[in-house]
Amino acid sequence: MDKSIQVSIVSPVYKAEKFIHKLVSEIQKVMAEMEVTYEIILVDDRSPDNSWEKMVELSKLFGEVKSVRLSRNFGQHPAIMAGLSLAKGEWIVVMDCDLQDQPKEIIKLFHKAQEGFDIVLAQREDRKDSFLKKLSSKLFSIIYSYLTETKFDNSIANFGIYNKKVIHQVNEMNDYIKSFPLFVNWVGFTSTYIKVEHAERDSGKSSYTFSKLLSLAFNTIISFSNKPLKLFVKFGLLISLCSFAFGVYTIIRYFTGHILVLGYSSLMVSIWFLFGILITVIGVVGIYIGKIFDQSKGRASFIIDKKINYGE
Repeated sequence: MDKSIQVSIVSPVYKAEKFIHKLVSEIQKVMAEMEVTYEIILVDDRSPDNSWEKMVELSKLFGEVKSVRLSRNFGQHPAIMAGLSLAKGEWIVVMDCDLQDQPKEIIKLFHKAQEGFDIVLAQREDRKDSFLKKLSSKLFSIIYSYLTETKFDNSIANFGIYNKKVIHQVNEMNDYIKSFPLFVNWVGFTSTYIKVEHAERDSGKSSYTFSKLLSLAFNTIISFSNKPLKLFVKFGLLISLCSFAFGVYTIIRYFTGHILVLGYSSLMVSIWFLFGILITVIGVVGIYIGKIFDQSKGRASFIIDKKINYGE
């Protein structure tokens, strides 16, 4: 570990050609004020615009700006993990590139960390996201907290400062599905949070569509929790108990003369209902088996294509 670098700033980049220069400029101002040695690691998640070209320009102008390009689009969290694998600082800041995470807040995070915390998370006081994104984030936090029996705060995302030992443990996690904030939540260590100002997106709109958010939430929950399987076991036992009770009730009514001809409709409804439950359970089990299959292949969650300012 290079002790000369005190702070590494890691930011995944996607469709950021219009504001990547401003991001770097703002970070440089903050680092100059803090008077620390630093590096800025920008990870291009194979953005379809000219983000990479802008990153190359910045790396040629400033030696502390290190640009990394992935071989294809892997997603935000694998891009973060790629940056973390290259970070050399004593403290690592993770932040989005769209300037909603404001560089000026790094000072507060850093000073709080010096009080003895390994992790200082940024809690967004007033999120400047769309209603749909805030709603989906809230629903995800509720569902995830229930299924994993942990507390997940949707006002906290990637933005924060982390001691190198925390990042080392995060890098050691070889889960095929990557979710940086959930990894941080899992590894533990001494942590706290401070309230920060959340800004409007500098330009453009988020690349996370509703379908992408839904897919990310689904994959993350399946990856971090097996509670859906336990819930279906309980539900199956409940159905069996109800079926047994209904069967006993039907037999009693038959022998007491209340039922002369068993109903075709009730029989068919029962068959369709139970088969529906059975198929659903098999589907959920199949999803978990699929995730196990993906994990067992041991494929890399990201592949680095190019690196600039790494002495190569």
